[in-house]
Amino acid sequence: MQTRTLGTTGPHTSALGLGCMGMSALYGDTDRAESIATIHAALDAGVTLLDTGDFYGMGHNELLINEALRTAPAAAREKALTSVKFGALRTVEGAFNGYDGRPQAVKNFAAYSLQRLGTDHIDVYRIARLDPDVPIEETVGAIAELVEAGHVRHIGLSEVGAETLRRAAAVAPVSDLQIEYSLLSRGIEAEVLPTARELGIGITAYGVLSRGLISGHFSRDRKLAANDFRSFSPRFQGENLDHNLGLVEALRKTAEQKGVSVAQTAIAWVLAQGEDIVPLIGARTRERLAEALGALDVTLDPADLAAIEQAVPAGAAAGDRYPAAAMADLDSER
Repeated sequence: MQTRTLGTTGPHTSALGLGCMGMSALYGDTDRAESIATIHAALDAGVTLLDTGDFYGMGHNELLINEALRTAPAAAREKALTSVKFGALRTVEGAFNGYDGRPQAVKNFAAYSLQRLGTDHIDVYRIARLDPDVPIEETVGAIAELVEAGHVRHIGLSEVGAETLRRAAAVAPVSDLQIEYSLLSRGIEAEVLPTARELGIGITAYGVLSRGLISGHFSRDRKLAANDFRSFSPRFQGENLDHNLGLVEALRKTAEQKGVSVAQTAIAWVLAQGEDIVPLIGARTRERLAEALGALDVTLDPADLAAIEQAVPAGAAAGDRYPAAAMADLDSER
């Protein structure tokens, strides 16, 4: 397994991380046995970074990871790193109800996550979205106190803009910024990514396959469940979907010339954007995991990168990456 380091202060990790959200929520029905088998297969392949959130299935995902780690070989379990997001408030029905970054809330969330994960520390801890009512200095300061107490190893951030990055980094060392980055979502290239690099902050990139849209497996006639995020995601609607699938077909031609899959090409492109970027793959099955891991064997030369750029130019995607209400929560988009 190839390895990378999350920023100048963060942990040494596998070049690809496993995003576990879809095993508990937001992508329709889940299969617990297959989810655990997929985590085991990832660990066996050398993947060390497991990404979750305490609000994924309202704690379900952390308990799932707990079970997967408890039943994994000791050697793999000891190498595993947990990256946890907190702060999202939910209703009983599953709706999102704002974010809480108050210091006392940060420590409360951490206590519950440690219990659910069955561990004495979290490797990277980050608020899922900026709480507009709490200065980032206070939120990061609370995580820094958890680091000092030994409950957290590294401070991360999620979906914040360049100014917030600077303010947070002035309080305590920040290992990485988790943010969407893919061929269809390249907004970070203008300001956020250069600022992160200036500050020595790594990137954990989620949505590298745009929630399956550029996996090469999504079709126009696919029926999505009501509890699948994509059923109301702008990029999966009507003419937007037709346009975006056209981009996928253009990318497929480039992939076929390389003798690799569309998904492997898209993941390899993110990997090629810098050694400071660790893509998170959201595989929910061993089959999709195996395909995604194959991206590590794909080398993109300048001609390949130019062909990919021609197939899917920056800004080519139709539709926002979230519905309007969720876009309003993104400090990174302001």
